[in-house]
Amino acid sequence: MLYSLGSALLATEAVEHHTELPMEPFMYGLIIMGILLTLMLITVSFSNVRNRHEAVEEHLDPHKQHTNKHDHGEANRH
Repeated sequence: MLYSLGSALLATEAVEHHTELPMEPFMYGLIIMGILLTLMLITVSFSNVRNRHEAVEEHLDPHKQHTNKHDHGEANRH
């Protein structure tokens, strides 16, 4: 019984132990917001990449081992 009482006392002392944060709590929010804004700007900067070049028709190669299934039957017409 004394052992369980001693463990309970140690457990309550451990709960009351506090540590200081290395910086103010709002600074964590500002840092995370800055990181997410940077990632957003990188994403937005690449949004126009698909419009740089004209779309080119895929070359139909009958010797290709793995034919694509997206030719909509054009390979059978030639």
